[in-house]
Amino acid sequence: MIASTRITTNLQSFPVQFLGLAWRTSGSGLITKISFMYGPEMRPVNNVTYVIDSSGLNGGPLPVELASFTSTVNRNNVSLNWSTTKETNNQGFDIERKSSTAAEWIKIGNVNGNGTTNETKNFSFSDRANTGKYNYRLKQIDFNGNFEYFNLSNEVEVGVPNAYAISQNYPNPFNPTTKIDFDIPFDGKVSILLYDISGRQVGSLVKDIKTAGYYTIQFNASNLASGMYFYRIVAEGNGQNFVSTKKMVLIK
Repeated sequence: MIASTRITTNLQSFPVQFLGLAWRTSGSGLITKISFMYGPEMRPVNNVTYVIDSSGLNGGPLPVELASFTSTVNRNNVSLNWSTTKETNNQGFDIERKSSTAAEWIKIGNVNGNGTTNETKNFSFSDRANTGKYNYRLKQIDFNGNFEYFNLSNEVEVGVPNAYAISQNYPNPFNPTTKIDFDIPFDGKVSILLYDISGRQVGSLVKDIKTAGYYTIQFNASNLASGMYFYRIVAEGNGQNFVSTKKMVLIK
């Protein structure tokens, strides 16, 4: 499809032709990337703000209008929340993350959009991240494949735990897999061993040197019989020792 319209900059106004869909608008009607035919040559225009007359785009859909995009951090759980005041042809949002020292973004999840609506809609996504500093962004995707990015304005920092801790496994009772969270405030040796009700060691969940941070392990007990078990963490670092024991119940 080739569509004709008119672009206005702070310098001049001129008619152009678009080839395919090599353009993208924001909710305010502004564009930052566009390829157009102007005179005898095709000119790529990048990182310049233009105002576009959408009446020349054959009634093409307007992008999503984002009202807010915020983050909160609890331990190593990063909660992202955003809202839209308008959605047109919105398939959904890819959530992307990169560490502050990395060059490439990675996709960590997706949240469905609402197609077309003029009502305010709220969205949320939860991410478990290791200790470090991160940037987040949303990749909003239309049903026709067009997309644009919305960047979180602030950098997110997941800090180091203040104290040793180990959670109750979840779910509990379980069959056959369960998860255990543990916090390590200092670099050092960590072991998490599994015992049956008689006190006999039946497994080793962790036995390693860990850097300070938040951890989650997933335990698969498919080779064990139903019953009550105990898991015990022994950790040491920076002259401190931590020991804690909790019970779990396997029901098959």
